[in-house]
Parts: sequence; C-alpha cells; structure tokens
Amino acid sequence: MKLVVGVDAGGTCSRAVVATVDGEVVGRGLAGPGNPLAHGPEQAAAQVAAAVRQALGGHSPALVLAAVLGIAGPAGTGPFAAQLRIGGPVTVVGDAVTAFAAGSAAPAGAVLIAGTGAIAAAVHDHQVVRTSDGLGWLLGDEGSGRWLGLQAVRFAVRNWARPLAARVADHAGVGRSDDLVYWAQALPFTAIDGLAPIVCAAAADGDPDAGAIVDAAVACLLRTLADLGQDGPVVLAGGLLAGGSPVQRGVLTALADRGLRPRLGLDPAAGAAWLAARRFSSLAPDRLHQALLLPDTSLSARLTTAGRTARPDSAGRRTG
Repeated sequence: MKLVVGVDAGGTCSRAVVATVDGEVVGRGLAGPGNPLAHGPEQAAAQVAAAVRQALGGHSPALVLAAVLGIAGPAGTGPFAAQLRIGGPVTVVGDAVTAFAAGSAAPAGAVLIAGTGAIAAAVHDHQVVRTSDGLGWLLGDEGSGRWLGLQAVRFAVRNWARPLAARVADHAGVGRSDDLVYWAQALPFTAIDGLAPIVCAAAADGDPDAGAIVDAAVACLLRTLADLGQDGPVVLAGGLLAGGSPVQRGVLTALADRGLRPRLGLDPAAGAAWLAARRFSSLAPDRLHQALLLPDTSLSARLTTAGRTARPDSAGRRTG
C-alpha cells in the first residue's frame, strides 16, 4: 500500500490525514498545537508526529511516500522530518496553501481565512504569491474572531446599559465598566477570543449592536479579499467562514451579489494530503481532489443544511 500524509498544524491542535495515493482516507489523527512559532520547533514537531502516528494506526511509516504539512508562518522541515521518520520527503507549506487546496483543485485563486486571526492570500501553483492583512491583533486581523471580541469589549465599556454589554460583562465576570477596562488591559486573549461566538449568537438573536459588529467584520473581510485583486476561485476557511456563523453568511451574500460562488476549505489536512498525493496518483488531480475531499464543497450548497442543524461551539464554529 502506498500512502501519503497531510497535516494541518495549528496553534490549537494538529490534525493529520493518512490516505492512499488514489484518495482513500485510511486514518485520521489529532494531537496538540503544531505551530513552531508559538510552541517551539521541537514541541510542535512532536505533536505533529503524534497526530500522524495516530492516523497511521497499524501502518508502517515506511509506506508513506510523501508528507505535506500546512503551518502558519515560516517553519523549517528539519524537526518535522526527524520526528516523522517516514519513507519519503516532508514538505512544509503555508497554511493558506492547504486551506485553498481543501476547497479547490485549481492551481490558482484566492483564499480568505478568518478564525482567531484574518488573512487573504493569492495562491499560484500552490504557493502564496501575495497576502492582505494577517498583521496580528494589534495592527490588523480585521474581521477575525479576536477582532470581534475586542470590538465587543470596546462597545461594552462605552455602552454599559446595552444588552450586549451585559453579555460581555457576564463572560468577563465583572460587574462594572471600570472592572471590564482592567480585565481587558490584562490581555486575556483566550477569554477575548471567546467573545466571538457570543457576538455571533447575539447577532443571530437579533441584537442590533452585535449585528453592527458582525456587519463591520464582514466589510473588513471583503475589503481584505478585494485588496488581493486576484482572479480565480475563492475559498473560505477558518472558524468564522467555514462554520455557519453570521459573518460567513454576510460574506457569502456579498460575494454572491458580485457573481462569485466561494467554496469551503473544510479539511486543510485532507487538502495537504491531496498536495502530497498528486505526483504519485493514477487519478487526474480533480478526480483525486474529489476522492479525498467532499465532492461538493460549494458554500451555497451547504449553508442551508448547516443553518438548520448547526449550533455555535466555543470557537465560534458550528457543530451539527
């Protein structure tokens, strides 16, 4: 059996997919954070290797012809190759590349990612050639989950009597606006990020203030995407854009008005496996893509079902 490995190594967890070269997924694995910038190369590589071992199950690493790892930020292959010990080469690419590959088999296009952070990237020949935003919470990441949380805190301290402020205060565990100021200045990022699903839920409930924040996030993300000036298919990825949130619906509506049909990058690890398998497979790239990933990843086709059955989780995504 000839196998390939695809990994989505994120700041929260590492997900691995092991598949045959003709697109049959034989195992999946999950382990801890795999971002070397946040957790160090050795620790990140250890978590990625743990996810891959779990995905391999009883299969030998020697059967793996190639591995592609999607990682945010610059990362060398050395620590990962040393820990994986597979039969073929290990390639590290940007997580925007694997996010795009998860939604489209095209060689070029654009991917808009909004999770904790936000970035748009132009992809050509499976490489990022241009980006917009992705500047971090202090300088950018406009429209991201953390941006939503920060906007909610800023609104609450100035509008203490509004219902949205009460939701923010309850989440922060404070009883006065001054206390919320002190809470925010300590930069409890995990808790600030946790406000994103609260804002989304409030907007879905019809809260006008939360709705205004969501609308502003949509406008920011659309501007970030437009800044690329990139033709070709558009893929949406990240918890806010691939999980049925009000932000996703706003972006979808605006892009549909422009005649665009964005697709979802639902499984970047499988997208990475597709990148690894292309050179070895007997299938054409688009057929291999369909075999490894959901055959219809168009956002408009899935949104109705997601809206009927989804509920927000702690990361602002939707779970059925």
